[in-house]
Amino acid sequence: MINLKRDTNISIAFFLLAAMLGVFLRFLYVFDISVNYKYIVHAHSHIALLGWVYVAIITIFYRLYLDQCGAEKYYRIIFWCTQVTLVGMLLSFPFQGYALFSIIFSTLFLFTSYWYVWFFIKNIPSSYKTTKSYKCIKTALWYMVVSSVGPWALGAIMNTLGAGSVWYKLAIYFYLHFQYNGWMILALFGAMFYVLEKQNLKISNKNFNRFFIGINISIVLTFFLSILWTEPSGFYYFLAGIGCLFQVLAFILFIKIMLDSGLIANKILSKLQLQIIQTVVVLMTVKIVLQLLSSIPYFANLATTILDFTIGYLHWTFLGVISVGLFFFLEYFSLIKIPKKGYYIYMLGFVLTELFIFYKGMIVWLDLSFFLEYFLLLSIASVIIFIGILYCFLFNIKWCK
Repeated sequence: MINLKRDTNISIAFFLLAAMLGVFLRFLYVFDISVNYKYIVHAHSHIALLGWVYVAIITIFYRLYLDQCGAEKYYRIIFWCTQVTLVGMLLSFPFQGYALFSIIFSTLFLFTSYWYVWFFIKNIPSSYKTTKSYKCIKTALWYMVVSSVGPWALGAIMNTLGAGSVWYKLAIYFYLHFQYNGWMILALFGAMFYVLEKQNLKISNKNFNRFFIGINISIVLTFFLSILWTEPSGFYYFLAGIGCLFQVLAFILFIKIMLDSGLIANKILSKLQLQIIQTVVVLMTVKIVLQLLSSIPYFANLATTILDFTIGYLHWTFLGVISVGLFFFLEYFSLIKIPKKGYYIYMLGFVLTELFIFYKGMIVWLDLSFFLEYFLLLSIASVIIFIGILYCFLFNIKWCK
């Protein structure tokens, strides 16, 4: 019997470690500490994306689809192989950045993720293969595979064109885009359709098909937002804009499906779960608006030349839309218990850090000077996020006993 609550706590532990590294990165601007900043950034991002989000999502998927598939031992091997690669990255990236051992463990993770995709599709019960939720989740998994083209390309680019090449940045943006907007967010959409299906709530086939087509067109075309910093021809701005419009339409259709299903009206969710899902909707709406703005040449230039705007958007998506979305599903499927205090502390830290990050972006944009205590206050806000995650982690360690 697989202990999914323990697996979930492992993913939260990685989130806690990523938050700890994030706090350390903030304090590097406050105290004179002799370390390689980029090395810590690499460790922070990899552990956050792969340790927290990836492990949390595959744990949810097992709970939804594979709990009765009879392949527990095989899944357990994949799961622990994944943990070995994550620990390897955690112990190598902070000390050497992209070098021999970190590249070995990163590469092994990619192979393990391919192994997982094969395992998942092979063992999915036939009763789920025609469901709307599985259609989204299977597509999300393929986007994860597609995103790995970016890391594979980096090696060749570094050996031929160098890290200063335009193609080096494009490979990274390709990976991030199809991770965030393809794999992770579409996986969350799929999990929500699973909730609706399990509750036997109405899902319009017409609206779902339109949503599914629209969201996939938007995922592909909004990638062109990631190349606008190269100042390409107007055609690429047009494609990016079309992608943003499809994203708006797809999200509107999703909200309509949610409202028509009666999920909220039937009071199926607890008060906290309802509050969390409403927060995710607001966060996703802001994310879409930001992307829509960034398809306009002037704002595209701002988004790519002012690093704080880029970091603010990425954190908004990851710490906001994706992480808060995961909180909802982990709570709903009884994999963790979200303590209100821990959740509110986390959200306070999230809001404060976003305000500070975008504030600095505005200051740089308007060529003004910011107050001297800025980096200290930003560091304290990051500590608040860490405390919120720590509260949730310790609460669930106790809850699982």
